[in-house]
Amino acid sequence: MGRTIPLPMLILAVLGFCYMLLPILVVVLAGLTAGEFLTFPPEGLSLRWVVAFLQSEKYLSAFFFSFRLALLTMIVATILGTAAALFLSRTRFIGRGAMRAFFLSPVVLPGVVIGFSLFAFYISTGIGLTRTIWGLWIGHILYSTPYVIGTVGAALASYDVSLDEAARSLGASPMRTFRKITLPNISQGIQAGSIFAFIVSFGQFEVSLFLSAPNAEPLPIAMYNSLRYKFDPSAAAAGIFAIILVTASVLLTNRLVNIGRLLEKK
Repeated sequence: MGRTIPLPMLILAVLGFCYMLLPILVVVLAGLTAGEFLTFPPEGLSLRWVVAFLQSEKYLSAFFFSFRLALLTMIVATILGTAAALFLSRTRFIGRGAMRAFFLSPVVLPGVVIGFSLFAFYISTGIGLTRTIWGLWIGHILYSTPYVIGTVGAALASYDVSLDEAARSLGASPMRTFRKITLPNISQGIQAGSIFAFIVSFGQFEVSLFLSAPNAEPLPIAMYNSLRYKFDPSAAAAGIFAIILVTASVLLTNRLVNIGRLLEKK
């Protein structure tokens, strides 16, 4: 906390931060335009397109479908990611680094590659998941789980295993040791990973583009399809609500978890 940041680095950091926030500002202002078309700068400010979004059955159904999908993805990704992080941190075997890289590979690979690979796999195997809600859910879980593995792994990196050994020596079962000792100590990493998984799933576009079902479109796909045929600001208004939800999730993460401290532990 006592370190001083050089002025040129501070200026570059502020400029980079503003550059990353600029697209969000453009979307918000475009969604609040009073004009008939999606333009920037806006032709005056109005809530007409926000009201149009709230009255649109297409957008509302897509919004709540994305919310439910992200919530279910978060639950499964949290369980799988926590189990994988525990396995990678507690076991020692040849190829552990390669297995960790394999588990985290969806973060490195472009979403288009993941989506197309799953789409081709579903078609070639004929397992009946092509363009279904179940196939889409599997894709979101696959893409979101590595974020849980990363945050929980960061929490486990500084965890003192002797605490578990002490509990076991006092007669605690493995399950009781995990519930009473391990879980409370890594809970911040689990909470951060689960919220990251929710955010990633809610805003996922590339995987959803290949896997979404015709009668169940996530919000990013509904916005994309709308802009293909009608260039009105209702899609930007839908983006405003998505930005609000993601911002609230980030603030909740910051409230529950000290991310900086978690990364320092790693």
